[in-house]
Amino acid sequence: MSTNSNASEATDSNPFSALGEALDAAAESVGNARADATESAKLAAAKFQTGVSSGSYYAAYGISYGLIFGGVFLKELLPATHPIRRGIEDGAEAAIDAASTAARSTPSGEDDEDDDDEEAIAPAAVPATEARKAD
Repeated sequence: MSTNSNASEATDSNPFSALGEALDAAAESVGNARADATESAKLAAAKFQTGVSSGSYYAAYGISYGLIFGGVFLKELLPATHPIRRGIEDGAEAAIDAASTAARSTPSGEDDEDDDDEEAIAPAAVPATEARKAD
């Protein structure tokens, strides 16, 4: 018991040592809290990024699925000679051609091939009924 009484006597006799011990304990607590907060913030940011990524993926998937499925369903529902069906088919072909042309183009936006590609794509974009009217 003599050690406890000596420690309390030392603390009572020197108020600055008690203040120093309190400041050390506070600094240690703040340091631990900062480290814990940093880890928590990193974990929260990672979870948020994962949530945003998966949310945007499922939104894009749903939109794409809905548009493509709806278009294909409508196309198959209509008779082969119906103008809307032909328009859907011609538009799909033009979109596929444009996408493949864009994939072949260089990063600067210029085509590797001649400017004749534009002439080859242009007739596909014109519906068959308008091409017949022009003749």
